[in-house]
Amino acid sequence: MTQRIWNFSAGPAVLPESVLEEARDNLLSLGSTGIGILEHSHRGKAFVAVYEETEALVRKVGGVPDNYRVLFLQGGASTQFFQIPMNFLSQDRTADYLVTGSWSEKAEEEARRFGQTYISCSSSDRNYSYIPATCTFSPNPAYAHYTSNNTIFGTQWPGLPPVPKEIDLICDASSDIFSRPIDVARHAMIYAGAQKNLGPSGVTLVIIRDDLIEKGPKNIPTMLQYRTHAKNDSMYNTPPTFAIYLVGLVLKWIERDGGLSGIAERNQRKAAKLYSFLDQSKLFKPTADANSRSLMNVTFVTGNADLDAKVCSAASKAGFDGLKGHRSVGGMRASIYNAFPEAGVDALVEFLKNFEAANPSA
Repeated sequence: MTQRIWNFSAGPAVLPESVLEEARDNLLSLGSTGIGILEHSHRGKAFVAVYEETEALVRKVGGVPDNYRVLFLQGGASTQFFQIPMNFLSQDRTADYLVTGSWSEKAEEEARRFGQTYISCSSSDRNYSYIPATCTFSPNPAYAHYTSNNTIFGTQWPGLPPVPKEIDLICDASSDIFSRPIDVARHAMIYAGAQKNLGPSGVTLVIIRDDLIEKGPKNIPTMLQYRTHAKNDSMYNTPPTFAIYLVGLVLKWIERDGGLSGIAERNQRKAAKLYSFLDQSKLFKPTADANSRSLMNVTFVTGNADLDAKVCSAASKAGFDGLKGHRSVGGMRASIYNAFPEAGVDALVEFLKNFEAANPSA
C-alpha cells in the first residue's frame, strides 16, 4: 500500500484509519449479505439497518433530545444557507446573523433573498481574526444564525454566543461538529457538512427541533421543505447511502474514543502543542486572537508571502499535505480535525522548528 502522509486538508479531511479499513472490507459485501455497501438499495433491510443505527448513534453521541429530528440531506451546508431562510424567514420578519467569517457572510447574503437580515456582530473589520465579545439583536427575529468554527480564518466560538434564550438559535457547525460537547437543546437547529469531522463529502447532517419543521411554508419546492425529509426518514429520494454508512462508522469510533468529552480533550491537547510552539516562535505567528483560536484550523504566517510559499513547498516534500492557507488569508493552515493523529501534530512542530533553525535570517 502507498505510504500514507500527514493530511492537513481543510476538507474533505482525514478519516480514522480503522474506519477506512472497515469500509474497505464492506465494499464487496456488507457483512454476509453478498452485496457491497455501495450497491445496497436504500429501501432494503440491510441499508435500513445501517441508517437506523447511524441515526441512533447521532442521538447517543450528540445527546440529541427526543423532540428533535435527525436528517441526512444533500447539497452541502451551502444549500442550508438558502433553505433555512426559505423555510423560516418571511418578508415581514428579520433574521439575525453573527458574521465571523466567509461562510456566515455567505449565509447572510443568501438570507437577504427571502427577507430582512440584521448583523448582530461582525469581525470583518480585522479580517475575521477574532470572535466578537458582544452582540445586539433585532426586535423579535425569526432566528439567529452563527457559524461555530471558521475554517478559513482559524477562529472558533469558545462556547455558545450570547443569544437570548427566547430567540431560535441556528448553528452551522460544519467544521467542528462533534469535536466537543454541544448543548443541542439550546439550539433550534444544528447543521453540518460531514466532510471534516463526521465522514466523507456528500451528506449534510441536520438536527432540527420538531416544532421548527412545521413552521416552514408548504408552497416551496417539496425537496426544500424539512417536513418532507422528516416524514420520510431522509429517504424521500435516494440518500447518499455510502456517506451515511461512513458517518455511522465515524460515530462508533468517536464513541470508542471516549465520546465527545474524550474527543474534546484530545483536540485541546493537539491544538495546544501547535499554538505553544507558534507563540514562542520568532518566525511563525498565529493569525487569530488568542481568545478566539480554533481547535480545528490553526492558521499562521511568517509575514512574508515568498517565505510562506517556501514553507509549504518544503512541507510537501517532507510528507505534509494541505498546509497552504486559503487564498483570502495566505500563509499556512493546519486542519487538525477529530481524526487527525496527535503524532502528526508532533511531526509538524518538529518540521517547523527545523525550518526555523535553517532560516535564522528570515
